[in-house]
Amino acid sequence: MAFSFVPQQTVVYVRMPNWIGDFCMCLPILNTLLAHRARVVVVGRPWAADLLRGYQLAGFIPIQGKAWSDAQTIRRFRQQQAHKQAAGLILPDSLSSALTFKLAGLPSGGYRDDGRSMLLKWPITKPSCPMHAVEFWYHLANQVAQKWGLMLAPEPSKMLDLALTETAWAACDAVITAYSLQNKKWVLIAPTATGEHKGQNKVWPYFAELTQALQAQGIAVVMCPPNHEREQALQTVPAATLLPPLSLDAFVALCTRANLVVCNDSGVSHLAAAGNARALTLFGVTRPTRTSAWSSQAKSLGTEGEWPLLNDVLDELASELQST
Repeated sequence: MAFSFVPQQTVVYVRMPNWIGDFCMCLPILNTLLAHRARVVVVGRPWAADLLRGYQLAGFIPIQGKAWSDAQTIRRFRQQQAHKQAAGLILPDSLSSALTFKLAGLPSGGYRDDGRSMLLKWPITKPSCPMHAVEFWYHLANQVAQKWGLMLAPEPSKMLDLALTETAWAACDAVITAYSLQNKKWVLIAPTATGEHKGQNKVWPYFAELTQALQAQGIAVVMCPPNHEREQALQTVPAATLLPPLSLDAFVALCTRANLVVCNDSGVSHLAAAGNARALTLFGVTRPTRTSAWSSQAKSLGTEGEWPLLNDVLDELASELQST
């Protein structure tokens, strides 16, 4: 029997990506499905719950990356919620993500890859032309939605547009008040990046010098890394003010409150974009055309294979901070 989308009835189980930056770049898909009155269940890593507090969802299912047990968790949830009219949208292109939804009994759409076609009801061929990651994932969602009879806008929104709660804003503002930042010009830096890219360090090498130069101009420099990156951040930039850890949604609010965010091409770049914060992303080992921040408020310096110099970054910051 053919599947067709029915507003306010059809439940779409969306398997979101495993990395924070990738998750943020898929927010236009979540927003447009909700705008078309889909009942959305997000399936993703446990940390994603922080970023979803502002959304009216039909559910959130935290998974651990183990196909059989995750499939059983999804199947139980669907049975408990009596979601009879349900379909899956699988954004990661891993074999395990497709297998999980297949074992859970969800007819699903996703990109053809790694022999996944037999696991997908609606396999979609990857686009041959280069695309930004936001466009790449949105193209998939658009093609699968057409299989359901649902017509989405042909292009993704120009903003990631994360919905934030009053609780997130309150937690952010409490930290700003506690550290007396409300009456200052301050820059939020993120001098860490998880993992490597093709064996290369993803951290711009001049964050310590940048911090000293900004502080000499009377500009406060703060950082707010997660617990597991705090020691690395302190070693990299000991002169910056270390703020207490925040939930991911409160951290997005903090980015929005800052005069400017300066970061590597990492999850922070996309969290800042999710809040439409003024931000500068520094590239040196990754490709800006694919993973630059999806926001009109964001700029980037550097290219794949060449970090920007300290003076270039200082000149850009002088221009940006002059207008704040």
